[in-house]
Amino acid sequence: MIRYSRVIGTGGYLPEEIRTNEQISRTVDTSDSWIFERTGIKSRRIAAPHETSSSMAEIAARQALAAGACDPEDIDIIIVATGTPDRVYPSTACLLQQRLGIKNCVAFDVQAACSGSIFALSIADQYIKSGAAKKVLVVGSELCSRIVDWTDRSTCILFGDGAGALLLAVSAETGILSTHIHSDGEYEDLLYCPNPQVAATLHEQQQAGYISMRGSEVFKVAVNTLERIVDETLDANNMDKSEIDWLVPHQANIRIIAATAKKLKMSMDQVVVTLETQGNTSSASVLLAFNEAVRDGRIQRGQVVLLEAFGAGFTWGSALIRY
Repeated sequence: MIRYSRVIGTGGYLPEEIRTNEQISRTVDTSDSWIFERTGIKSRRIAAPHETSSSMAEIAARQALAAGACDPEDIDIIIVATGTPDRVYPSTACLLQQRLGIKNCVAFDVQAACSGSIFALSIADQYIKSGAAKKVLVVGSELCSRIVDWTDRSTCILFGDGAGALLLAVSAETGILSTHIHSDGEYEDLLYCPNPQVAATLHEQQQAGYISMRGSEVFKVAVNTLERIVDETLDANNMDKSEIDWLVPHQANIRIIAATAKKLKMSMDQVVVTLETQGNTSSASVLLAFNEAVRDGRIQRGQVVLLEAFGAGFTWGSALIRY
């Protein structure tokens, strides 16, 4: 039997607090129009003090399990993509496993910044196709608001909090058609967040715990890289651009999203955009957007969906799915 990974459930969670551009403009030199014109963001969600990556992940995961009519004990592997873990260790995936009450499964984290959910999806796909697992829970959960300097206009306007989840199961029908993941550490200094416990240089010590980004340079690399991943994905599947029904991109910047859509010759009506009200939720963004479009009926069974992301590292990747 040829095994495929098929999405059988999705879930998502966004914290209650909404922080608008206008609210941010009260503390830093910016405005709603300035932020929106450059990013496409109007507001973002901010986690409450008691919330953690694992608590948000649990809500999204339980939604995905319910949608897939799956008992938690049937899960073979939990993979959590996060750059904001509850603890250095144990992994957020292990904490999620405990929250879900699962005794017998493998649980581990993936750290690939904003591309984390695509990396996690690729790993899950390999486990299922090899026969090593039948059901895998993939979650992206981020508390970006805790690692941005709210006095730094270049970063505080961009990020938000949230969690998204996908439940994958083995199937005889095609599901995930292919995944493609890459990284290049040459660009490590363009986008990073120093660990406050082990900051290596004086500069990193001064920036410790907060995201540092050279936005214009990141933008240029991201656009070029995502154009290449589109070609790679289509070529691997002998597929024409016109066969893609939906683009679900990482929600970083509306100009980057529009450039990828143009590459695919897709109308923005075929692109799932959550950026305006969620901001950049890092590894959670693609899964949150996919969940929203599935639940509101835009993405239908049998349609072909391209997921793609780009993040610090740099890392980048794609997943082509027949939903």
